[in-house]
Amino acid sequence: MYENSYPKQRFERTLNFMSKHLKGKKNILDLGVPNPMSKLMEQEGHTVFNTGGQDLDLDYDFIKDYKDIDVVTGFEILEHLLSPLPLLQSLPTNKMMLTIPLNLWFAPAYRSKTDKWDRHYHEFEDWQFDWLIEKAGWEIKDSEKWIIKNKKIGIRPFLRNRTPRYYAIYAERK
Repeated sequence: MYENSYPKQRFERTLNFMSKHLKGKKNILDLGVPNPMSKLMEQEGHTVFNTGGQDLDLDYDFIKDYKDIDVVTGFEILEHLLSPLPLLQSLPTNKMMLTIPLNLWFAPAYRSKTDKWDRHYHEFEDWQFDWLIEKAGWEIKDSEKWIIKNKKIGIRPFLRNRTPRYYAIYAERK
């Protein structure tokens, strides 16, 4: 489905992590607009509802209107929020699965000077993200870090091939 090996590797790792914790077909609220991951979850047989592109820092009360949601997912979205804590506290289910890009000591945080939505306010260390999840009232049941390999040449590609870039968690409400 995806020729570029970078997202393909990331999507495969994410789906494998999901399959460890989500047995059977689920009703999923996926934070963010429809995206390649939400389409892949649908292909796996899940029913996926996406948020509509709202500013989830300011407008998240609407998610309480979602009924019969088994799990909330968010794949590389929380780093785009200035304050994800209120959103995490208000999720309409007792299970969630999230992934984030980890902070890389050898590269600055991603920022776009032209797209106001495509900015990283946070690139977490794994322990910082864990604290956020726990403060929001969740208990992390499983987590996994992974490296996405590439064939580029240079110092940064060399370091990226040896440093975990993505962090996934599965959590349940305490």
